[in-house]
Amino acid sequence: MNERLRWDDLKVFLHVARASSLTAAARILKMDPATLSRRITRLEEDMNTRLFARSPQGYDLTDAGARLMIHVNEMDASLRHARGEVQDNGDHLTGTVRIGAPDGSANYLLPQVCAEICDENPGLEVQIVALSRVLNLSKREADMAITVSPPKAGRLTVQKISDYRLHLAATRDYLKNHPPIANTADLQNHRMIGYISDLIFADELDYMHEVGDLMKPSLSSNSFSVQLNLARSGAGVCIVHDFAIPAFPELKRILMDQVSLTRSFYLVRHADDRKVERLNRFADLLIPKIRAEVRALEANA
Repeated sequence: MNERLRWDDLKVFLHVARASSLTAAARILKMDPATLSRRITRLEEDMNTRLFARSPQGYDLTDAGARLMIHVNEMDASLRHARGEVQDNGDHLTGTVRIGAPDGSANYLLPQVCAEICDENPGLEVQIVALSRVLNLSKREADMAITVSPPKAGRLTVQKISDYRLHLAATRDYLKNHPPIANTADLQNHRMIGYISDLIFADELDYMHEVGDLMKPSLSSNSFSVQLNLARSGAGVCIVHDFAIPAFPELKRILMDQVSLTRSFYLVRHADDRKVERLNRFADLLIPKIRAEVRALEANA
């Protein structure tokens, strides 16, 4: 094995392993895929072993690659720790923080909260990744993630942020022009909007069984924002986060005494980041601001 391993090659290895794709890693690194391929080949020659099993589906780590990944992840974490200390700007946060979140919180909570944090820390860049799945922090898809359920596996730290509430809602015009809804049985006569059942990525998002055993959405999406826009177009009845209601006065909550759901948000971070003071400080700002924003918006729903 060549003892003079190049960090640039290890960095390419890290991003290809995390993305399981040469093309995706090339986009992140802003490099040509052919260059990345040559770097991977050179690293494998230096290590005298195959690090990836290549297939049309992507790049999967071999056993040797998985063992190397443990050490390269630790090297990357050490570099990020060092960068956080070097970039320390006294009372202000600097650098980049990437947050993954379900699209409900990403669209209706994080924008105003993160804008406020950036106003307080002019040298800070915050990236919000809205996905209808849980981001993989072990692959460093984000520095931290907001989830609707605490993870049960992985080297992760979890902090509860806040409870939040959801209710059935529809536009005032829809309710005026369709049969009255006095109880959950009346919903059988209305078009329901919800999640695509086989694309629900967390049990906490499986709302329909709490509305009615036989209830099935006629219009569905893996995205809450799409569901909300369907409801806003007058397409039917949807379960909506209370914190989103103030932004859309055309929506009216219904059956609040019969269908009232409570869920929770959690902040999840990789365990290796506990020593990164910059991320600790960001989390200390983020959590209370989200709590306050949820309370304020729900009070105005």
